[in-house]
Amino acid sequence: MQILNFTDHRRQLLQNRYVYAVVSRRAKGLSVGINLNVDKVCNFDCPYCQVNRTVPLTDTQKLVKKEGVDVLRVQSELVHLFSLLASGDLWNVAPFNTADPSMQVLRDVSISGDGEPTACPELLNVIGVVSEQLELYQLSDVAFNLFTNATLFHKPSVQSALDALWKSGGRVWAKLDAGTQSWFERVDGTKLSLEKVTQNIIWASRQHPIVLQCMFHRFGDEAPSDAEIKAWVDRVCSIVDAGGQVEWVQIYTTARVPSDPSVLPLEKSFLQGIADSLTNALGIDSGVQITVSV
Repeated sequence: MQILNFTDHRRQLLQNRYVYAVVSRRAKGLSVGINLNVDKVCNFDCPYCQVNRTVPLTDTQKLVKKEGVDVLRVQSELVHLFSLLASGDLWNVAPFNTADPSMQVLRDVSISGDGEPTACPELLNVIGVVSEQLELYQLSDVAFNLFTNATLFHKPSVQSALDALWKSGGRVWAKLDAGTQSWFERVDGTKLSLEKVTQNIIWASRQHPIVLQCMFHRFGDEAPSDAEIKAWVDRVCSIVDAGGQVEWVQIYTTARVPSDPSVLPLEKSFLQGIADSLTNALGIDSGVQITVSV
């Protein structure tokens, strides 16, 4: 029998192409994901990412790269999964049949996956599909999230998609892994401007409250320096000082096998030190929730 493993976040479910599901300790229940980057398209190449971009694309991945995301297939896969949840039949399918009864509840639907979802031209239509199905299945209490690196928020098409997400009650989780351009280039594998990303986050957080999802890790024995951590703290503070509504800062480290074997997790005490530095800088009455997870 296939036993549920909380580290198993594979994208496969019932031969689906786009929609997957995992029982998540973070969510304390079922998390449904929608992978808009089956073809692994991303403008970051994070060394901590579990997606190995050196492996040749499969036939399915090549098809998606050539023809784009099939929105109708996204819809049919989501409807099928929601139907299984409504009937309770999902919990008879391995490995979900080994989940504790307390975890057998849908907690969130997230647009995430193997790349940057805002790079997908069909993002707006997919947001519409998810919003519609959440309403049809009376799942208004289920969180609707978009996980993004915030590099493309300045594009009108992405802004339209974000507006639709917010109108649906959805929430943006924006990546902010660095305080300096040099560390940003190392931990996120990009030459893009960290300042531009910061300005994009400021714009988005002025529209609606957002979550900052912040990865910290070691390269071998090299951890982020005190100067780097201070620069990151200052950058988060600059977002708040500019009127950004930062609802939550999630500080975390690697938990899955990264594409770069030199990437190693940091101790919880190190992460807590980062969190304490941010708390002290923002002030205890800032209203920003700051958490640490390993």
